[in-house]
Amino acid sequence: MNQEARTSSAVTRNRWGRFGIYAGGAIVFLALIVLGARWLTGTGPVSDFMTDYPGQVPLPAVAPVGLPAWLGWQHFLNAFFIVLLVLTGWRVRTTQRPAAHWVRNNKGLIKTKKAPKRISLDLWMHLSLDVLWILNGIVFIVLLFSTGQWRRIVPTSWDIIPNALSAGLQYVSLNWPLDDGWVNYNSLQLLTYFLTVFVAAPLAIITGLRMSSIWPTQAKKLSRLYPIEAARALHFPVMLYFVLFVVVHVTLVLSTGALRNLNHMFAARDDGGWLGFIFFAISLVVIIGAALLARPIFIGPIASLMGKVSR
Repeated sequence: MNQEARTSSAVTRNRWGRFGIYAGGAIVFLALIVLGARWLTGTGPVSDFMTDYPGQVPLPAVAPVGLPAWLGWQHFLNAFFIVLLVLTGWRVRTTQRPAAHWVRNNKGLIKTKKAPKRISLDLWMHLSLDVLWILNGIVFIVLLFSTGQWRRIVPTSWDIIPNALSAGLQYVSLNWPLDDGWVNYNSLQLLTYFLTVFVAAPLAIITGLRMSSIWPTQAKKLSRLYPIEAARALHFPVMLYFVLFVVVHVTLVLSTGALRNLNHMFAARDDGGWLGFIFFAISLVVIIGAALLARPIFIGPIASLMGKVSR
């Protein structure tokens, strides 16, 4: 073995060694958190607090029971768009030399005096997905309020705060909250869904809009009131929030009664059958396939219908 090969082997061993140390440290840290939570929930004051606030607030009497079928395809579409938005957004942030660029045709409905700006093909796809995600979000909000489902994810009482804390302690101590998502989410779920739909999603949109090429640069006063630096400082943390939300959400769905939860989410039924799992598996195949095809060789021909693609 020559010197170069030995050096490469040593670097690989060092990397795996660091990974092992970090992974072991993370496991020990999580174990200490769980043990600490179990001890805390066993103390008198905290136990009494959790008895007074079991982790769930009763819904209004007019709140609907069950999940409609449209939430099933909304689950798929939102997961589809979020995964691809995170993927393309990460490429835009980290790629130094894009494989291809796109320039809008300066004709048709949208015309400008200035020459259209050249952007990377990854950014074009990111912005195109943004438009589709926003349109889907509008449909989601309309259905949410027209069917009364908003009452399941919008807090209506300040008791939601201590109950969310109680539910959080139950999760961390691995004593899952005893609730029925078909009828009513626990308070931590409700708060998380509310923040995701009504805070994180709008933040992602308005920060992305400020950073995009469609922002009216001639509006000097508006640009000073909302500087692009503020948008950049918020946009990436919002992306990280969505990644964390998806990871935690999927983990809890699969670890707290997977078949029933997947039936709630994808099949609009409250049982332990396999239909929801089948729909979930199909959606995963579609999302993974789309992520693998999100490359210049495949998206270039689509982008060329709306502009010029250059390698």
